[in-house]
Amino acid sequence: MSSTAHMHGGIGESIKRKEDGRFLRGRGSYLDDHVLPNMLHMAILRSPYAHARIKSIDTAAASKKAGVIAVVTGELMAQHKLAWMPTLSGDTQAVLATDKVRFQGQEVAAVIAETKYQAEDALASIEVDYDVLPAVTSPDKAKAEGAALIRDDKDGQKDNHIYHWESGDKSTTQAAFAKADKVIRLHTFYPRCHPAPLETCGCIADVNGATGKATIYMTSQAPHAIRTVFALVTGLPEQNIRIISPDLGGGFGNKVPVYPGYVVATAASLLLGRPVKWIEDRNENLISTGFARDFHMTGDLAVDKNGKMLALRVHLDSDNGAFFADAQPSKFKAGLFHIVTGSYDIPTAHVTADGYYTNKAPGGVAYRCSFRVTEASYLIERLVTNAALELGIDQAEFRKQNFIQPEQFPYTSATGWVYDSGDYPKAMDVALDQLGYAELKKDVEARRKKGEVTGIGIASFTEVVGAGHGAEFDILGLRMFDSAELRVHPTGKAILRMGTKSQGQGHETTFAQIVAEELGIPAMDVAVEEGDTDTAPYGLGTYASRSTPVAGAATAMVARQLREKARKLAAHLLEAAEEDLVWERGKFYVKGSPERSKTIQEAAFAAYTNLPEGMQAGLEGVYYYDPPNMTYPFGTYAVVVDVDKGTGQVKVKRMVAVDDCGVRINPMIVEGQIHGGLAEGYGIAFMELITFDDEGNCIGSNLMDYLIPTAWETPKFELGETSTPSPHHPLGAKGVGESPTVGSPAAYVNAVIDALSPYGITNIDMPVTSDKVWAALRSKGVTE
Repeated sequence: MSSTAHMHGGIGESIKRKEDGRFLRGRGSYLDDHVLPNMLHMAILRSPYAHARIKSIDTAAASKKAGVIAVVTGELMAQHKLAWMPTLSGDTQAVLATDKVRFQGQEVAAVIAETKYQAEDALASIEVDYDVLPAVTSPDKAKAEGAALIRDDKDGQKDNHIYHWESGDKSTTQAAFAKADKVIRLHTFYPRCHPAPLETCGCIADVNGATGKATIYMTSQAPHAIRTVFALVTGLPEQNIRIISPDLGGGFGNKVPVYPGYVVATAASLLLGRPVKWIEDRNENLISTGFARDFHMTGDLAVDKNGKMLALRVHLDSDNGAFFADAQPSKFKAGLFHIVTGSYDIPTAHVTADGYYTNKAPGGVAYRCSFRVTEASYLIERLVTNAALELGIDQAEFRKQNFIQPEQFPYTSATGWVYDSGDYPKAMDVALDQLGYAELKKDVEARRKKGEVTGIGIASFTEVVGAGHGAEFDILGLRMFDSAELRVHPTGKAILRMGTKSQGQGHETTFAQIVAEELGIPAMDVAVEEGDTDTAPYGLGTYASRSTPVAGAATAMVARQLREKARKLAAHLLEAAEEDLVWERGKFYVKGSPERSKTIQEAAFAAYTNLPEGMQAGLEGVYYYDPPNMTYPFGTYAVVVDVDKGTGQVKVKRMVAVDDCGVRINPMIVEGQIHGGLAEGYGIAFMELITFDDEGNCIGSNLMDYLIPTAWETPKFELGETSTPSPHHPLGAKGVGESPTVGSPAAYVNAVIDALSPYGITNIDMPVTSDKVWAALRSKGVTE
C-alpha cells in the first residue's frame, strides 16, 4: 500500500492528487472530447491586417462550398444586435467586424459546416476588400500628434487614450524627492507575452429551440460570470443559460475573458437549431486571445545618504490593444499595480498610469499572478538592484535595511494596501543561507578578476491575492466573493460544489482536504465538483491566485456551519448538553468521558434518521465568502548566472526560491505549483515574446516564433520555505503557490545585470536573449 493510504488527508498532508487517476489514464474530459448529436463545426476568418477599413465582404462562393450550412458576417450579427459585446473592463468589443478591423487576427466572418475541415476550407473562398490604414503599435505612437484614431466607433473618442489612474500622495512624494540625497531612475519595458495553455480556447453551443435552454460547453475559468455576460449580450434569460466548463488543459488567465468565438457559435446554434462547435488553433490562440504584461514603466527611487528609501515615483503606459478588455477589478484600471512599493518601508509614493488603444489584440490577463502584480514586482526589484549598484551597497543588505519589519504588521503601504503579516528578513535569510551567499560573493569576485562574466540576482516580492473585498473589488459590478456548497450524505460521504474552476491546480484534492480538516471526513470521501452553473453555487471563478484564499475560506466556513449542526445531533444521540461536548477531528465526545462519543458519520446518519424535535433534516449548507482584506504571500528568489562574452549566452547556474504562502494545505501540490511557475518565469525572462512590426504584423503567433521553455532549457530549481501563517485569515492560507512568476523574472534579470554591471551595463529589457547581451557587451568594447 502507498504511504498515503492511511492518511486522513487534512491540512498539511501531502496526499496524492485525487484527480490524477483519470488524467494519467487518459480519462480526462476536455472540450474536444465532447461530441453532441447533429453537431456542426465553426471556423473563423481573421484579418490579415492590423488596421483597415472593410469595404465589402463577399461570401457567395463560400456559401456554395460542400458541407457549408451558413456564413456569418458582422452585418448579420448586427441584425440581431450581436455585432458588439461588453468587455470585462466595461468597454465594447467587436464580435465580428462591421466597420473596420483593428488588429491582425480580428474576427471578420465565420463559416458553419458539417465538418471542421469543410468549415476551414470554405474560409479561403470568402473575399474581403480592405482599405489598409496606418497601424499604431505602441503607446508612444498612440499618443503621437496625428496618430490614426483606432476607436472611431466610440462617440466622443477623439484620441487613443483610454484612462488615467493614480494612487498615493503626489505632494508628499514630491517633497520627499526634493530632500533626497540621490535619485535612482529606471525605465523598463515588460513586453507582451502569452499564457499559451496546452489546450486552446473553444466552446460547443447547443441552443434548444423547443425549450429555450442554451447549454454551452466552454473553456472558461469563470463560468458563472460568463453566464451573466452572455445573458446581457444575447438577451437570453439567465436561468435558460447553462455554462459547463469541463476539464481545462491549463488557463493561466487566458480562459477568463469572453471571446467573440463563444458569442458567434451561440448565435449560430440559436439560428440554426443545431449544436455548433468551435475550437481555435494555436495560431489563433496566440494572435487573438488574452495576452499578459505590455507595460512601459518608469520608476524613480529617492534615498538618503545612508541608503534609506524615502519615496517612490512611478509612471506606466499600458498597451491595451484595440479594445479595453483587461480581466481585472473594475475600480483598478491598471490592476493592482500599486503594490509596486513591494516589501519595502517606503514612507510615501505616487503612482500614475495611462492606458492606450493600439492595433494589437485586446485582453490583458493575470498570467500566473494576481492582477498586474508581476509587472509591479518586476519594476521595484529591478529598481532596487540598480539602486544598490549605484550606491555601492550589497543588494541583499540594501533590501534588508529597507524591508518592512515583522513588528510593523499589520502595515499600511504608501498606496493604501494593508499588509496582514510577513517576515521578509527571514525569507531573505533562508534564501541566502541556502544559496551560500557570503562564500558565493567571494567566488564571483575572484572569477571576475579572471575576466569571467558572472553575477548574482535577488528579488524579494510581496504579492497581493484573494480579491474581494466586494465593496472594493468587482468585475462588471459582480462582487468578487466566492462560494462553497457542502452536502454530507447519510453514510457520511460528502460532495462539495464550488464557484471556482481548476485548470490543473489540484482543487479536487485541496478543497477536500479543507473539509477533512474541519469535519473529519477523510479527503477521499469528499467529491469536489466545479464548472457547471446549473449545479455549482455562484462564484467568480479561478484566476489571480484567489481560489484558496476566497473559495477555500468559503469551504472552511460552510464546513464549520455543518459541524455546529452535527454537534447538536451528537448531543441528541449522546443525551448530553451541547456545551459538554468536545470536538476532536472526526468525532464529538463528552467532556471527561472520551469513551462516550459519536463520529461525524454517525451524526450525519442521524441528520436523516434520528433528529431532535424541531430540527430540519439534512446536513448541508452553502457559504458565500467575501474576504475582509486581501492576503500577502511573499518570498525571496536568488539566481546565479554565467555569461559567455563571446556569444552573449546566459547560463543559469543556481536558482533558489523561498516562498511563504502561509499554511500549505498540501505541500506536494504547492511545490508542484511553484515548479511550474518558476519554469514560466524562466521562459518570460529569457524566451517568451510577442512583438509587432510597424505594420502591426504579429511576430510570435506560432510556437516557432513564440518560444516556451522545455525541460531542456529550464534550470534546476532549489526550493525553500518559511511558513508564517496569517492570523487574520480563517485558514491562515495565503495562496496555493502561484506566485513564482511574480518574483522570478526580476531575479533572473537582476542576476544578468549584476554580471554586466562591471562594464557599465545596468538595463536590458526582457526577454534577455544572447543577441541583446552580446550587443550590450560589444557596445562597451568587451570582446571574448
